[in-house]
Amino acid sequence: MKILNRVIFIGLLIVIFSQNALAQNEKFKALFMYNFTKYLEWPESERQGNFVIVVLGETSLADELKIIAEKKKVGFQTIVIHKISSLDQLPKCHIIYIPDSKTSLINEIKNKLASSSTVIIADNPGAIAKGAGINYVVSSGKQLFEISKTNLEQHSIKVGADLLALGIQK
Repeated sequence: MKILNRVIFIGLLIVIFSQNALAQNEKFKALFMYNFTKYLEWPESERQGNFVIVVLGETSLADELKIIAEKKKVGFQTIVIHKISSLDQLPKCHIIYIPDSKTSLINEIKNKLASSSTVIIADNPGAIAKGAGINYVVSSGKQLFEISKTNLEQHSIKVGADLLALGIQK
């Protein structure tokens, strides 16, 4: 019985630590996303009104972004976070985040946003090749990002050299 209790205890610790690590990783992604806005430049027509970030699907990243939005702005724009479950709900936005579970929709999203100034941020290996401008990756236990200047410029987004230097260029 003691062995069973130890196994259950160890199992619970693993679950708690893995959930804590996942939550920490979502905080890093949210902070990265906010900081990307300092090095990306949208067309003049997109620098008024609210700064809209859309999160597709179920992920705690939306909650982390809402915490940032309560305290920060992008330039003079108030940050508004929209969490959507399907592309039918997609509003006009500056950034859309596509979690790993929704990566199969990247081509559809890219086509739907072809004429808009929207940064597509994904979280899946190969997302840059599918059209994402920025893609989160983990390397050696560190949260990093891939970036495609070409994909961003296709959406009329200018990217600063500093951001290109910080990311893994694709």
